[in-house]
Amino acid sequence: MPRSLWFLVIGMMINVTGASFLWPLNTIYISGELGKSLTTAGLVLMANAGASVLGNLLGGVLFDKIGGYRSIMSGIVITLAAVAGLTVWHGWPHYVFFMVIIGFGSGIVFPSMYAMAGSVWPEGGRRAFNAIYLATNVGVATGAALGGFVASFSFEYIFIANLIMYIVFFFIALLTYKNIELQPNIQTNVLQERGKIKSKAAFNALLILCGGYLLCWVGYVQWQSTIADYTQQINIPLEQYSLLWTVNGLLIVAGQPLIKPIVKRFEHNLKIQMTIGTVIFMFSFGITAYAGDFMGFLAAMIVLTIGEMLIWPAVPTIASRLAPKGREGFYQGIVNSTATGGRMIGPLLGGIMVDLYGMPALFMLLIVLLVFSIGLTLLYDRPLRAEEPVASVS
Repeated sequence: MPRSLWFLVIGMMINVTGASFLWPLNTIYISGELGKSLTTAGLVLMANAGASVLGNLLGGVLFDKIGGYRSIMSGIVITLAAVAGLTVWHGWPHYVFFMVIIGFGSGIVFPSMYAMAGSVWPEGGRRAFNAIYLATNVGVATGAALGGFVASFSFEYIFIANLIMYIVFFFIALLTYKNIELQPNIQTNVLQERGKIKSKAAFNALLILCGGYLLCWVGYVQWQSTIADYTQQINIPLEQYSLLWTVNGLLIVAGQPLIKPIVKRFEHNLKIQMTIGTVIFMFSFGITAYAGDFMGFLAAMIVLTIGEMLIWPAVPTIASRLAPKGREGFYQGIVNSTATGGRMIGPLLGGIMVDLYGMPALFMLLIVLLVFSIGLTLLYDRPLRAEEPVASVS
């Protein structure tokens, strides 16, 4: 890899490590430390995700207008200011305000980081984005493990650790990103894609596919919200809960060779790969429903991660195959927005269900939603069947 890409990879890893000190513990902190309901916690996480969507859209525009370095620094400065404020004022309602600003600032950073990665190593193709993806998961594994350990002493240290990591990220970007040379017009953002939809069949197929994708995310995000709070109710220590996310990140990195045969087998039939992944999700929630100790949740997380490795990469791949030439950025923007939509809806829906009906009802609902997700996945290519040139994307 080029040296400049290494700087981007290291920066992304430190950025995500800092964020991962906090995000797995958000619901636990809002519910346990601030004394709010799970519905309220869901609303806070929804606001954070919504602000991240706006930041992503603005980040793409800024990348085109002022370049990668300035757009990344703008996002870092906004986030750093909010993280510093959160370190000092993390009571209610200050927590909500700063979480929204953090979502917005970090949202600006991510699209520019990916766009710069693709620009500095265009001949690397998917390898540049895979490097950023792996760095993200290493950051998740590291930050989650350290975050649970630090929080077991005091939540105050979590905010300080997050601030320190963001300061390090700021100086890495300040000293190394300015001289990174970019190819012009490498990035296409959603706000630029205003042309008429030329292939309605492909676009409708994408929307159906993303409907199933959204339902998967609604289920997945429960691990960061309602299930996180549930582990505390049954007295699983914070460091053990955070260790679950460490296992998740490490398994994604180390488990690629294990799922390679499945991926190879279904590389030309990705909807079957996604269906298998969704069924695995259902098994995971079945295990979680009966888990009463750390080992039960560990088994459920391992199963969940296997499903995640089959579903998450398949959706942008199908979107890339569906996209007409020149519309790739628009189609990928829809996929990214769908994932964020799931992160917005999931915590609120889960919080309401648990507050009104309890955890068993939530698990039943999630399994029903995943059944609908399978149906949408299997049917998404129906609009394409009359168009032979693109019918092979299934």
